[in-house]
Amino acid sequence: MKRFHVHVAVSDLGKSIAFYSAMFGEEPAVVKPDYAKWMLEDPRINFAISSRGHEPGVNHLGLQAEDDAELEAIHASLRQADTAVLAEKGARCCYAQSDKYWVTDPQGIAWECFRSLGSIPLFGDSEAGRAVAESAADRDTGKTSAASCCAPSSAKIASPVKASGGCCA
Repeated sequence: MKRFHVHVAVSDLGKSIAFYSAMFGEEPAVVKPDYAKWMLEDPRINFAISSRGHEPGVNHLGLQAEDDAELEAIHASLRQADTAVLAEKGARCCYAQSDKYWVTDPQGIAWECFRSLGSIPLFGDSEAGRAVAESAADRDTGKTSAASCCAPSSAKIASPVKASGGCCA
């Protein structure tokens, strides 16, 4: 069963952990100096926050698959959505190694569809673990906004070239 994923950039990690712990009625499953994650069952959501230099607000949305078959079913659906899909196999980001498919919706919001393969000790690998990812251009206005933590810019998602495996490429 898929799990909805929300990643929010925050300005004060400690205050945000206290707030969301109270709101969800439980402590985060993962806490790092710049990141926290709750794996909630009710509602079934992977909710993450980070303080990695982004403007506060929604960083990206996503769907977390439990196995390869479920991830590939999501991938098949994404191909039907009339948008470019960027594949990242073995990406290392947000203290996890994952296989991912990235898309950008018509509003310019990055969507990460992924299956976690395991945890890693760093936010990202040496090349991909940058504090601030590239800015993504807003499709309608041309304005730029902070890209999601590990999402490639919308220009890279639109490119048919696959990423080299780094999540913040």
